[in-house]
Amino acid sequence: MINALGRRKASIARIYLRNGEGNIKINGKSVADYFPQIHIRDRVTEPFEVANIENTFDIAINVKGGGFKGQAEAIRLGIARALVKINEDFKSPLKSKKLLTRDARVVERKKYGRPKARKAFQFSKR
Repeated sequence: MINALGRRKASIARIYLRNGEGNIKINGKSVADYFPQIHIRDRVTEPFEVANIENTFDIAINVKGGGFKGQAEAIRLGIARALVKINEDFKSPLKSKKLLTRDARVVERKKYGRPKARKAFQFSKR
C-alpha cells in the first residue's frame, strides 16, 4: 500500500493506493456519491488518465476542510504524488500536465478597518 498527501486551499487529502480494480472511496463514500458533479469527478481521476492506468488501483481517501473544488484538487495532487511513488516513469507526463505542482493560492485575510481583504469603504473628501 502506498500513501501520499495532497493539499489545496484549506483542504487536506490523505491517499491510500493498493492494487485492485479501480474502486475509489472518499470518506467511506463512492466517488459518484461524494462528488455528484461530473467535471469535479473528472478532476479526481485525471492523474490516471494522464498516466494511462485506469482501473488498476483501489483508492481510499480521507479528505477534510475547504469546499468541493479544493478537496477535489487536493485529492488530484495526492493521487499524482502516490503514482510517482509507485513508478518514476509517471513523473514526466504528470509534471507536464502540472499535476505535481502544489497550488499555493489561498484566501487573503481580512484587514482591520476594511470590509474585506482589499475592498475599502467609500471615500468622502468632505
